[in-house]
Amino acid sequence: MPNYDDLKKKAKDALDTFTDASVDAYKVAEEKTRVLAKKTKLRASIVNEKATIRRLSVELGTKYHAKYKGDENAEFKQLCEEISCAHERIAAKEEEITNLKKNACSKPEGECSEPECENKDENQSE
Repeated sequence: MPNYDDLKKKAKDALDTFTDASVDAYKVAEEKTRVLAKKTKLRASIVNEKATIRRLSVELGTKYHAKYKGDENAEFKQLCEEISCAHERIAAKEEEITNLKKNACSKPEGECSEPECENKDENQSE
């Protein structure tokens, strides 16, 4: 018959083995989590830097276009012309939207009370 001291020793050894395995698993999980967090932080930083580059590139392009759009000898004349054409297409579409808004309302000008309506009476309070 096993004596109490033997059972106690076996239980303690099993608990020590389990504790050691748990500590090892914790250390591995902690290291993997630390590495994953660092990678995530670096990726977020890269995304922010790319956004900064895009924002600055747009700003640079906008300033360049404003300065050289009429220059016949500019290296990027075609791009400037394409941007100007795009601005013209935007203006035409905005005008079309305005016309659609005006034509959507059947009430005479100044009699509509809808907030989005172009025929709205500007003196009416909302």
